[in-house]
Amino acid sequence: MQAIFLDIETTGLDSTRHCPIDVAFEVVDMVTCQRKCRYQSLIKQPTSVWERADPISLQINGYTYEQISTGKDSVTVSDEIISIYTSLGIERGKAVFICQNPAFDRGFFMQLVDVYTQERLNWPYHWLDFASMYWALVLQKTKNTETLFPECINLSKNEIAKAYNLPEEKTPHRAIQGVEHLMTCYQTVFGLQFSN
Repeated sequence: MQAIFLDIETTGLDSTRHCPIDVAFEVVDMVTCQRKCRYQSLIKQPTSVWERADPISLQINGYTYEQISTGKDSVTVSDEIISIYTSLGIERGKAVFICQNPAFDRGFFMQLVDVYTQERLNWPYHWLDFASMYWALVLQKTKNTETLFPECINLSKNEIAKAYNLPEEKTPHRAIQGVEHLMTCYQTVFGLQFSN
């Protein structure tokens, strides 16, 4: 089983209006805990897309139009992702995506590799949510210790990191930093160590 730890930075929150500008992932063989492949690319977008960008999103990721204009076009990024996943044997039942917020990332990923192409390539359609994994662990802990479930729980990756004495994700956000932070949190929470 392979895990694809993935993060995407975008021009905003709405995948019907905004576009991906930075994508990164790392694939890990979960049987051996061996890192198999790492990928990151900026994605060039036209000025018309940039003009519709959400200023708050750009403040969080810190990207400028000048930086993004050095990226690759989305067709090239799509072709590279397809080539990598094909070479690694990424397919349904043998791989899953893991994200902090797959409801967000998946919508933007589909702008790079549309859902029909993913289906034709038999890619996994399970996108696992790290926050939900943590929620389940908190629930199990309260059951095991016979304590009450917390009245309030923050499921942000940074708050989960704090609960395990890990640093917050560096800012401004970059997709590869998001992947690295997600993997650090995942390994710590589940007592794993991924090797090169």
